Amino acid sequence: MRIAQVAPLYESVPPKLYGGTERVVSYLTEELVRQGHEVTLFASGDSVTKARLVPGCERALRLDENCIDQMAHHVVMLEKVFQHVRDFDVVHFHVDYLHFPLSRRQPIRQLTTLHGRLDIPDLVPVYEEFREMPVVSISNAQREPLPWANWQATVYHGLPVDRYRFRAKPGDYFAFLGRISPEKRVDRAIRIAQKIGRPLRIAAKVDDVDKQYFGKVIEPLLRDQLVDFVGEIGEGRKQEFLGNAYALLFPIDWPEPFGLVMIEAMACGTPVIAYRSGAVPEVIEEGETGFIVNGLKDATAAARKIPELSRARCREVFEERFTSRRMASDYLQGYERIIQEKLANPAKN
Repeated sequence: MRIAQVAPLYESVPPKLYGGTERVVSYLTEELVRQGHEVTLFASGDSVTKARLVPGCERALRLDENCIDQMAHHVVMLEKVFQHVRDFDVVHFHVDYLHFPLSRRQPIRQLTTLHGRLDIPDLVPVYEEFREMPVVSISNAQREPLPWANWQATVYHGLPVDRYRFRAKPGDYFAFLGRISPEKRVDRAIRIAQKIGRPLRIAAKVDDVDKQYFGKVIEPLLRDQLVDFVGEIGEGRKQEFLGNAYALLFPIDWPEPFGLVMIEAMACGTPVIAYRSGAVPEVIEEGETGFIVNGLKDATAAARKIPELSRARCREVFEERFTSRRMASDYLQGYERIIQEKLANPAKN
């Protein structure tokens, strides 16, 4: 099958540091190539892939200090996609709704995975206007604000089975991995660690928009001797960071669409303590791969029960539910359905 993958340009594919969407696009792209499909990846020029790469810009825009208008590069990339759209059996977009007006005006076989939160009122007019666009959710919870959209499937994220190694023996620290922002609630993680008296290592980036929050709310909390702020880390350091953790803390306070770090931890055998919100109940199996909690009291009780969990079982669940092979298989079914629908309605081609 000839497949185009269209990625955001903010991070490379895969990202050098933080970047969930681009990391998933990489895993999907490489697995499709491995399975023998002819894949073209539209992404930043510093991306690394076995697919044919069509660069939308020279390097990832977040790391390019000379880039002022990031959207301009996305417009040029979409023009490149649509210039060659008939070269592909299907085009898989990962750039939210940016391509919708163009997709409506060309009879293309396409699918869009929505990677972000959808509970934003500004999005309603967009998805109401473009109701016909076939979209995929990354969790059932993500769909809830827009239940009437043209949902084709829910496809959970997946990782290459050999990306992370299983660690049978845990370390002594809690891990927090992600970014510092009000909705990620690293302050909750710090309070859990303080209640238990166990060290907490925080590997997280601080976006410009969150620097004031970091300085005012979080930075004073980092003075506690139990807390070690590592900063932003790349893929090469995540294996050790997650694999050696006692447990991953995922104390979110927002409708998380998926939460890639949860399955990264599970792949290492590391259980997760997560607050009940968004996709958490779809990803974590209570009492198997971790605990789902509703507050600080629950979280501290769960932390004391971590030794009851089997790290081997965490790895088993990852291999059963969250590999890139399974993810690619789910998407291939979606591609075939889109292609067959177009063949059944040749007037729309």
